[in-house]
Amino acid sequence: MSKTTSVEELRRLLQEKQDVVIVDVRRQSDYEADSEVIPGAVWRDPEKVEEWSKDLPERKEVLIYCVRGGSVSQSVSKRLAEAMVNVSYIEGGIAAWKEAGGEVEQK
Repeated sequence: MSKTTSVEELRRLLQEKQDVVIVDVRRQSDYEADSEVIPGAVWRDPEKVEEWSKDLPERKEVLIYCVRGGSVSQSVSKRLAEAMVNVSYIEGGIAAWKEAGGEVEQK
């Protein structure tokens, strides 16, 4: 089972300036339709996880999200965990983050 992070926990991590890596793994079409991201996040193509996962820093927690925290986040999270990455996905994705009043930035 994949590990999850709530939007409340994400808010706390950002407020405390915790050293985490935030990766937006929305499908390319979803990202192009809405390029707002959680502050500090970088977009990576979920179809190419094997390529970019090698560039993730060791020993840092990696938080990933898609639109609603569904199949995309869960499948990418599973693949990263199999590669021994300390990963969790954000419950409800960027939609839950926005609904909770979370700040976004334009990429």
